[in-house]
Amino acid sequence: MQNFNAHIKGSKPVVVDFFAEWCGPCKLMTPILHELKGKLGERVTILKMDVDKNPEYARMYNVQAVPTLIIFKEGNILWRNSGVTPANEIIKRLSTVLQS
Repeated sequence: MQNFNAHIKGSKPVVVDFFAEWCGPCKLMTPILHELKGKLGERVTILKMDVDKNPEYARMYNVQAVPTLIIFKEGNILWRNSGVTPANEIIKRLSTVLQS
């Protein structure tokens, strides 16, 4: 997951969706993340992290429930939220980061 670490340490904001295949609410995040990408394009990177395949990352970021979204920029956690999150809420959280 060297790419993961490179992405989250970059200057572009990264939205990471910590999910599990068996999680019903996680499946609801897929169209929301597509909507987010459609609205923000290349200004943001969106990554999906399967907690069952990558338990070390779930532990590292203290992910206790799925889905959990975490926004990173330059290696820092700017925002996190557990549960299904609407695209407009994610955009609102990204707006100050995208303006700087």
